Amino acid sequence: MKRSDIPYLDDLRAFESVARLGSVRAAAAELVLTHGAVSRRVAKLSTDLGVRLLEANGRGVRVTADGEKLAAATGTAFGLITETLAKIRSDGAPAPIILSCERSLAMRWLIPRLSDFQDRHPGVEVHLSTGGGALDFARDRVTLAIRRLDFPVDPDWRITKLMPERVGPVMLPSLAARFEAGDYTALGSRTRPNAWEAWLEQHRNTARPRTIRLLDHHFLMEEAALGGLGVALAPQAIAASDVASGRLRAPFGFEDDGTDYGLIHPAAMSVSAGLAALCDWLAAESGRIFGTTACPSS
Repeated sequence: MKRSDIPYLDDLRAFESVARLGSVRAAAAELVLTHGAVSRRVAKLSTDLGVRLLEANGRGVRVTADGEKLAAATGTAFGLITETLAKIRSDGAPAPIILSCERSLAMRWLIPRLSDFQDRHPGVEVHLSTGGGALDFARDRVTLAIRRLDFPVDPDWRITKLMPERVGPVMLPSLAARFEAGDYTALGSRTRPNAWEAWLEQHRNTARPRTIRLLDHHFLMEEAALGGLGVALAPQAIAASDVASGRLRAPFGFEDDGTDYGLIHPAAMSVSAGLAALCDWLAAESGRIFGTTACPSS
């Protein structure tokens, strides 16, 4: 086969994503491209091959019979490439551990502590990335993830419960009287827009706020509370250091919201000594706040 007989890899990857995800929009999000760029790549591939790969299906698209054959082949090929690259990396120097953590937890809890792990294990290289919810370990090149377990999990994952999610209102000490009088702004996160209403329903003797203001992330909400803009309904892991230092008060303490954070990695993945050390360290650090010991879960 001549090199000219093989379509461009970018075009094949765009088509494989559309076929696998069933949507041009979803493929664009996965590949970090525009909807138009993905459509143009698939159209170019179809023209180069001289066959129709997709056809209209209502407002969406569906894969043709020829497209199904190509999708199966490209899926197998990309999977083989991924597995081969992983083996090459594992046979060489120890690969860095890619630790994915939810953004606010990373900024307020993990990053301030991570130097302690590096001091204890200087030979273990840890790279930090941020993300939330479900993930594809192979595609995202992630070794270990910390996630709040509030979404359907893959049965092929190994999950170790790390710490419970506990929340409570935190504020500057100077705002305590206004909080008791109901003269305060309730600060929440858009990632949990109903959290304040749920908390107030459980604490009916607490004065309601003048208004509820939502910020994009918990770490922004925490900074707003530190700036005196209101009372934040904060997870304990995010607010613990500021409460311990006296910068913020938590008059009601922190209460379980029924979810947990977990350490997640593929069950089939070989656990290196470095990864085991990182998991043990993370469990010990969470135990300092919550008085818990991480335990296996499925």
